[in-house]
Amino acid sequence: MAPQDGSEQDKILPNEDVHVPQEQIDEQAQDVGTPIQTPQVAPQRRSQLTSGHPKELIIGSLTRGVTTRSHNTAAFFQAYSLVSSIEPTTIDQALSDPDWVNAMHEELNNFTRNEVWTLEAKPKGARVIGTKWVFRNKQDDEGNIVRNKARLVAKGYSQVEGIDFGETFAPVARLEAIRFLLAYATHHDMKLYQMDVKSAFLNGYINELVYVEQPPGFEDPNNPNHVYRLSKALYGLKQAPRAWYERLRDFLIEKGFKIGRVDTTLFTKMDNDLFVCQVYVDDIIFGSTNEELCKEFGNMMAKEFEMSMIGELTFFLGFQIKQLKEGIFIYQEKYARDLLKRFKMDDCKPIETPMATNAKLEADESGIKVDQTLYRSMIGSLLYLCASRPDIMFSVCLCARFQADPREFHLSAVKRILR
Repeated sequence: MAPQDGSEQDKILPNEDVHVPQEQIDEQAQDVGTPIQTPQVAPQRRSQLTSGHPKELIIGSLTRGVTTRSHNTAAFFQAYSLVSSIEPTTIDQALSDPDWVNAMHEELNNFTRNEVWTLEAKPKGARVIGTKWVFRNKQDDEGNIVRNKARLVAKGYSQVEGIDFGETFAPVARLEAIRFLLAYATHHDMKLYQMDVKSAFLNGYINELVYVEQPPGFEDPNNPNHVYRLSKALYGLKQAPRAWYERLRDFLIEKGFKIGRVDTTLFTKMDNDLFVCQVYVDDIIFGSTNEELCKEFGNMMAKEFEMSMIGELTFFLGFQIKQLKEGIFIYQEKYARDLLKRFKMDDCKPIETPMATNAKLEADESGIKVDQTLYRSMIGSLLYLCASRPDIMFSVCLCARFQADPREFHLSAVKRILR
């Protein structure tokens, strides 16, 4: 074993041993100033290692000391991260990072698996929509990066209505509907689960004839001027949400589910037991009075679509959720911390009340004007936080009245709410 001196050391490939010549050990001992014991290796094993270990498999310089890695799994994953912590801003940056290259390959493999498009020669006079890569780090409810997600999206802003798309409307579950479902599950003692459909929009069929450019950085070298004809929706297309919702709706109705009359994102199934399913784009919450029905539903969805997450409901739309025997509890601690960090208020001095009892907000024509975009962004973010913090509702709504012409006095009131 090499001495643990806490310095940066060259890594050796997993489960590999390296024979170090005696001259090198003596030289290192002179440099360090302390004697280093020669590793005790059996003669036959020493001979085998000396002649059988390829030097091209050794990472780092051979002139430096021996480094062995602990077999501790946590240390292994810490030294060899499986995800990148940096979000690229350009395709060139992403192509230089192996982790993001793997993420882009994963996205393109989903296209091939779902038979999204077909490479064809560009028809004369055809409209071709551009494409671009979007890179995002996926985090868990504690803010740890768990996945690098590379998404190929179409430049839908260049689409022309009536030519590239028709109907675009797709219903989305309201936040109030999610809270109703949580309350209903608590009343009936149901445990809720969640699943995420991997690349959901790639499952929706489109009726329009749409051509898109080849992905930047992954052009076909033999046919660089060809384009892709879409058979299914692509992220960024205006009709993509509608196509995905119709595909999922038709599939669930075919399996015996009934669509809600008021909320069309709620699907129910009633035999001897009740099963409920709430859809928010590609995130699905479901639960039943019979646990076996939840397992059957998960297997049914996994056979039809590729799922990337199935488990107990813990984090949804910025809400952290705890399902206990006493009931279901929701809070937005991570969202609140991210909010403070976003507006550079994470180190501010805390205060007990969101607004002074004698405070009176009114238009201040003589006050100093502030950035309207910043003020509106603060108000919008705080309004979403009111879902779990009703104690700040009155103060936020009062400050929201002055979004048209905010002054420094109004900004100070909003900052007090953040404190």
